[in-house]
Amino acid sequence: MNELHLTPLHSMARTPDTPAKIRDAAQQFEALLIGQILRTVRESGGWLGNSDSSSECAMDYAEQQLAIVMAQRGGLGLADLIAKGLTRQQDAEDTISTPGTPESP
Repeated sequence: MNELHLTPLHSMARTPDTPAKIRDAAQQFEALLIGQILRTVRESGGWLGNSDSSSECAMDYAEQQLAIVMAQRGGLGLADLIAKGLTRQQDAEDTISTPGTPESP
């Protein structure tokens, strides 16, 4: 029988987030947001009107892919803002948590 073993969060070592990981997460978030916008427009009858379940499934996939590409190409500009904010926050946390560095007043 397979058993599930959970590691307590406090015992897990946190790996530092690299700028690439932060940027990727920000792009994924922006793609999700763009996808929701596209879905809302479609469901309100914005560009297709009525559709059957198979075309709805195809449109869901197409919207997801469009949202991903849009986010990778700059999208709404949110990924850049989020990545800069998270990088700035991580730099501040690293400065505070690094032993031996002088604290700024």
